[in-house]
Amino acid sequence: MKFLNKSTWATVALASAAMWSVTANAQTQASPQVKFATSAGDFVVELYPDKAPKTVDNFLQYVRDKHYDGTLFHRVIPNFMIQGGGFDASYVQKPTRAPVAHEGRQALEKGGPRNVTGTLAMARTNDPQSATAQFFINVKDNAFLDPSAQSYGYTVFGRVVSGMAVVEKIKSTPTGSGGPFPTDVPKTPVLINSATLVK
Repeated sequence: MKFLNKSTWATVALASAAMWSVTANAQTQASPQVKFATSAGDFVVELYPDKAPKTVDNFLQYVRDKHYDGTLFHRVIPNFMIQGGGFDASYVQKPTRAPVAHEGRQALEKGGPRNVTGTLAMARTNDPQSATAQFFINVKDNAFLDPSAQSYGYTVFGRVVSGMAVVEKIKSTPTGSGGPFPTDVPKTPVLINSATLVK
């Protein structure tokens, strides 16, 4: 049996360390994180471009453009989700770019998460190809929102990795009417002060 000498072992160890470093860096780059500083506190979401690349690119462009800064969580349903990113503090809808292609089914096929507590998904109208800037965070498991062969569902593209207590606080805020909405609007506005790429 042949044994490796010390110098060979050192070379193997260095090569392994380098490979681990490259892999770790790739994983870090593959999962960008965005910090939301809100009037209710801060939370951080991790995004999955390997599962929903177009959706993540779209979301990050809005972050870079400061689109979310000064917008509200305008729809809060405590046994469902919290939604924001579309209206300013005066409930004026902000302009958006063209809709992003729906990637819900593809994301699931790639092993992406379902609409479970703490996940981040794109809001849209009844048209599955209508998502632009608005997003929501699931505050319970919402299996009925998952894509399937019969339904487009809603594209999950990230999850909360820090500050879930803030999300819980937002979901528990009393709601009523506000702006153009008859229900589900926080009586004390929950403002997104900034959304910043941190990783």
